[in-house]
Amino acid sequence: MKQQLSIILCLLGFFTSTALVAQKDSIALQREARALLREGNKLYNKEKFDDASIAYRKALGKNANYEKANYNYGNTLYQNKNYKDAIAQYQITAKTVKDKIAKAEAYHNIGNAMMEQKQYQGAVDAFKNALRNNPGDDETRYNLAVAQKKLKEQQQQQKQKDKDKNKDKNKKDQNKDKQDQNKKDQNKKDQNKDQNKKDQDKDQQKNKDNEQNKDPKNQQNKDKQKPKPQPGKMTPEQMKQLLESLNNEEKKTQKKMNVRKAKGRKVKQEKDW
Repeated sequence: MKQQLSIILCLLGFFTSTALVAQKDSIALQREARALLREGNKLYNKEKFDDASIAYRKALGKNANYEKANYNYGNTLYQNKNYKDAIAQYQITAKTVKDKIAKAEAYHNIGNAMMEQKQYQGAVDAFKNALRNNPGDDETRYNLAVAQKKLKEQQQQQKQKDKDKNKDKNKKDQNKDKQDQNKKDQNKKDQNKDQNKKDQDKDQQKNKDNEQNKDPKNQQNKDKQKPKPQPGKMTPEQMKQLLESLNNEEKKTQKKMNVRKAKGRKVKQEKDW
């Protein structure tokens, strides 16, 4: 039992000494962080923002939760016009800090950084959050009024821009429709032109044929092309008619001869005594 108690006491002594060492180390780091913060502030006041930024980052390396180092590091980013990263740094401060005045200052600077980027809606929201934590800050109230005015102007400009864009789009659509209609009309004109040309060619050919028919020379040429009976010779048609006439006469003559023969024939009769 005594042996167990001695072991427990040894362990307690070990953990206590370890905790004390850790506490001493933590205190030492905090001191180093504060020293770096003061160094950064001196550089910041001399407007050596890059060097001040390095000092603040070193301070945060010693103590990541060092609120003043976080806030001041955001200020160096803002001064270097790195507004996007400055906003992110201020947001860390606004979420972690418990003091309302410090929180209001962080939101105030967020609003200023957003104003620089013409993000007026975000700036309005940030200034309102700053006033919720510090309602008596007249500078923040003034900045809020400016941000609200800028936001209204931006919305009106965007509305006009959208209106002009729609107007241009409608105009382009109308021009396109007009071009399409003109193209259709031109195609129709070309088709009518082709048809008129065909009709004209047809009429010209018809008139040409009529003129050729009226021309005596053409008529003579046509007459020349027809076969003409030669003097002293009968045409096949005349010969055919003549043969038919002769055949008819021959048939009539033969018929008369047959009748005469029939009348002159004597029939011999034998008497039956």
